[in-house]
Order: sequence, then structure tokens, then C-alpha cells
Amino acid sequence: MSALENKPKIVAPCGTWESSVTAKSIGSGNHVFELQLHSEDVYFVEVRPREKARYSVMKLRASGGSEVEITPPPFNARTTVHEYGGGGFVLAGDALIFSNFSDQRLYKKQIASSTQIPTPLTPEGIDSRYADGIFDEKRNRIICVKEFHRERGQREAINSVVAINLGDGRETTLLSGNDFYSYPRLSADGKKLAWITWNFPNMPFDGSELWTGEFNSSGLLQNKTKLAGGLDESVTQPRWSDSGDLYFISDRNGWWNLYRCTAANGISPLCPAKADFCHPDWNLGLSTYALQSGDKIICTFAEAGEWRLATIDIPTSELATVVTPFTEIQYIHALKDRFAVFLAGSPDGSDAIYLYDFQTVKFQRIYESPGEDSSEKDSLPSLPTPKSFKTSNGLETHAFFYEPFNPSYRAPDGEMPPLVVMAHGGPTHASSNVLRGTTQFFTSRGFAVLDVNYGGSSAFGREYRRRLNGQWGVVDVDDCVNGALSLAREGKIDRERVVIRGGSAGGWTTLCAVAFSDFFKAGACYYGISDLERWELDCHKFESQYLHSLIGSFPQERDLFLDRSPTIHADSVNAPLIIFQGLDDRVVPPSQSELMVEALRKKNKTVEYFAFEGEQHNLRQAKSVEESLERELAFFKKVLKIQ
Repeated sequence: MSALENKPKIVAPCGTWESSVTAKSIGSGNHVFELQLHSEDVYFVEVRPREKARYSVMKLRASGGSEVEITPPPFNARTTVHEYGGGGFVLAGDALIFSNFSDQRLYKKQIASSTQIPTPLTPEGIDSRYADGIFDEKRNRIICVKEFHRERGQREAINSVVAINLGDGRETTLLSGNDFYSYPRLSADGKKLAWITWNFPNMPFDGSELWTGEFNSSGLLQNKTKLAGGLDESVTQPRWSDSGDLYFISDRNGWWNLYRCTAANGISPLCPAKADFCHPDWNLGLSTYALQSGDKIICTFAEAGEWRLATIDIPTSELATVVTPFTEIQYIHALKDRFAVFLAGSPDGSDAIYLYDFQTVKFQRIYESPGEDSSEKDSLPSLPTPKSFKTSNGLETHAFFYEPFNPSYRAPDGEMPPLVVMAHGGPTHASSNVLRGTTQFFTSRGFAVLDVNYGGSSAFGREYRRRLNGQWGVVDVDDCVNGALSLAREGKIDRERVVIRGGSAGGWTTLCAVAFSDFFKAGACYYGISDLERWELDCHKFESQYLHSLIGSFPQERDLFLDRSPTIHADSVNAPLIIFQGLDDRVVPPSQSELMVEALRKKNKTVEYFAFEGEQHNLRQAKSVEESLERELAFFKKVLKIQ
């Protein structure tokens, strides 16, 4: 037991407790975005809020040693393909190829040089974006996804897969004609390419296709063949073995499971299970499995919303769970028969890079970004409790519940804490129970938190994801309300002091919750959609037909778009709102927040609005995160009369 736990606790009303988990510590903390493995070196992107959220590519020897920064300031290794990015750098022999955020051009940097200034590889003056690349050593080129915008910000961007020569920058189109492409992956002998593609109105996690092709003597693709996928089957993450077998993930059985395609036997499931072995493809360059050896795979899968590490014996299809403290695992890569590296976190530990030695079967933390969780270590965190509850349609919904906790404080006898309901983004995403500063920011001050995996969330199978189809703004709100009600019935929280917060799709849920429900006492909306018709007309290409599944056909069902839009129902909003918005946001443009604020003010409703220059979708810069959290806390305390 710690010294803090031995000290007499201060009795103080919930919401008034002092905490070392500050908005400043949360806003200024670096974090890892993605990683790759090249021989025995780990490369990763570190996001630095104190440098205006600059993405820097770092190098770390897996066996130990200090990290080295490869991309110097002011270079920002961040791609905006699909606006959400991911897969922003490629390792090409002794060089690093990366996308620079300010101009979206590809740049080349010799990895070993500490003084070389990165040089541009693609031409200036053209709004082309690149991501998710691989190195074609045989032809001295990289192969990657390209997104060409004829006019900046125009939603009708042209997507393709291109090859870019590393000598002269010459670009060759390999694949085009479909709406989207991802995961171009080269076979070990360099003779074949696999890729994922999909077309409107689908999102990649609704329906996509896996194709392969062979390179001819000119380096172009021929004999293109569709192997799997379709309008109702989502496929992702193709990967070749050294022997030429192709592995991939498909949800053809209702769950994202692993499959193998061989020349002799065609496609067969590796390990059928009622579990998801991947995350939805909101970002490019994801990796949730790797080939550990010729007959074994190391992977991660979701079980009750928590991610597990496991191995699959390929000949026997046996799944063996590896005991770890982790509940979220991403970006798995392996050096065959040696070790795997991945990004992982747990309820009492923020994300860090770990090495798993196949011979010793031991874990080693090899890198943890400085920042966010440093202040959290001064106190014990509030640990999550998985919750399942019935919602209004009679189905079961899941969430993580955090009780208020601070080793120096306790509530007065008989006082039930206020509750902050959190609605995640996506909406086809999921809440994680990994230690997060924002959750502890509230719990350490005396608030309870319910992080809801409402119907439509991933990590619970395809049927669960589809609950939101045609019901966005209904099912998610009902699940948030019913989750809070279940806690009230258990005597865990004060039913009269419940607020809701969320960003992006979670911001939409927040707006709908206060517009179409009288349950919440206040809402904090971060860059949320408020006017469906306007967003349908203004939306960027990647999500421009997403509402067709979430809401209905447009313009045929325009009335439904209007009926669901919080701006149209501003007169029904009885709870005070605080709204935050990045002014450079191309996913949810500032007009969405501005329309909501204008509609509320016309109805004399209580609303506070804060806009941040230089911020895109998600607040990333230290000052923006710090200011928004402090204002949100003050707003909730004012509305709930916590003094």
C-alpha cells in the first residue's frame, strides 16, 4: 500500500477534488502513432503536441539503445490521404520516404545522415497525396496509394495505386478506375502485387475486395484477379509469405478472421472464431498480425472489447493466447523466428512500444513517449469495469465504467458522483480501456465516467457494427442514455447530474443526445456534425456516401436527413452546450459547429463556442487540448453547480 493510500482522505464534494492529472500534462504529452520494422530497427511516428502536433519519424534499435530522430523540424511526416492519413512513411533500403504535411509531397532522406536535409521526390504545385507504400527493391521504386485533387479540398478526388521511381521521381500508374485503394503489398519474389479496393457507397469496413496481379517485364500489372470480398464482405491487410501464400482478413463469417490462399487449396480459414482480428480501416497502414515463422502467426484479437495477443499454429489452426497485461495492441510486426514488436497499452499503462522475444517468451518495453502519463503516475488510476446492459431495442450493449478515484479524497457520505458519458468517434470505431489522460482528468476530480461502445462500434463483430445502419443518432443516443440509467439503478451515480461529451461522430451523438433526449444536463461537442444535409453536400470523398448506410439515400430521403439534424431541432435543446472546433478541419468543416451555435443562439439557448486556428480534425496541439479541457471542466462544474 502506498503512502498516499495511508494518509487520511479529505472529504470533499465530487467534482471539487484537486488532481495532479492536469490539462497541461495531457495536452503536452507525445504519443506514438504507427510503427514499422526494418531488419532489427523499429521505426515509428511520434506526435509532438508542443511542436504544433508535428509528426516525426524516429528510429530505435530493437535490442536497445537511444532513439534517433530521422525527420528534422520543420518537416511533418503526416499524410492526409482519406483525410485521416496513416502509412505516411516508407523504408526504402538506406532511405526514408515520407509525406510532408504542409505540401503533401513525398521527400527522401538518407537514414544514416544526421545532417542531410530531406529532398523532394514528387513535384510541387500539384495537390497529390501519397500513403501506405512499400519498397519495390527489384525496380528501385516505391508502390503506394495516391489521391489526386483537381482542386484543393474537392471531394471528387481521384484515387489510384502508383509506382514512383526513387532515382528520378517518375510516376507510373499501376491501378486506377475504382473509387478507393489500400494495402498494395508486394510478394517476396517481387513478381506479384496484392491490394484492397472498394467503391461507393461502401466504406472499407462495409464491403471491399482483395485482388492480385502479376508484373510484366515493364513493371506493369497483368492477369489481375479478384480473390475475395464484395459488397457485403470486408477484406483487409493482405500479406505474402516467403513461399508465396497470401494471407488476409475477412468478415465473411460475421467476424474479421484470418484466411490463407494457396495455389494448391485456394482460400481456407486459419482459425474460425467469434472474434475480430483487426480494427476498422479508418487509417491506412494498419497491421494486426505478422508471420512469426513459416508455420506460425502472431496476432491480436478482440474479446469483449479488449485486445489479446495470440499465436496461430498454421498446420493445426490452433489459437493460443499469450498472457499479457495489455488490452489494446496495434501495429504488429515480426522478425521471423526472433521477435515481434508492437504498440500496446493497459488500464494502468499508456501506449508504449514492446518487444516480444519468441525464444524467451518475455516482453520488454523498449520505448515510451515522454508526456501524457507522467503526471498520472503520481497517483493511482481509476481502473475500468466492463459493463453490459440492455438498451431500448432489447439488445445488449457494452461499455467501460470508471468510478471516481483520488488517493487524497473521498466523497461525503451519501453523495453519488456526477457522471460523464463518453461517446467515441467513427462511429465505426471503439472505446478502449487503456489508460487515457482525459478519463483520469475527470475521475481524479470526483466524476464517474462511462465510455460507451454503442451499437455500431467495432470489436464486437459485423452484426454489432450494423446496428447503426439507418439508425445513427438513435441507437447511439439510446445506448448512452441506457448505460447511464443502468448505473443509476445500481446506485453508482447521481442520475440528476449526468453530462455527455464526444468528438467527431461522438460530437454528433452528443448533439443528438441533448436535442432528442431530456436526460443529459449538459453536453461538450468536439467538431461534431450538426446538419446532415449540409455535410452530405460538403463532405470529403472518403466519407461522402457514408450517410447512405447510416441515415438513408439522399436526396430521396431528404426529410429523414432534416429530421435527424440537431440544427433543425435547436428549440428542443434544453441542456447547455459547449462546442469546440478546429478551423482547418476538412472532415467536419467549421460551418457545422457554426450552424449549430447560430441556431441555438437564435432560440436563446445556452451555448459556448471556441474555435482553434491551425487545428484540423481532432485537436492535436498542446495549447488547444489544454484550453479545451479546462473550459470543458469549468463548464460542467458551472452547469452542475459544483463549487
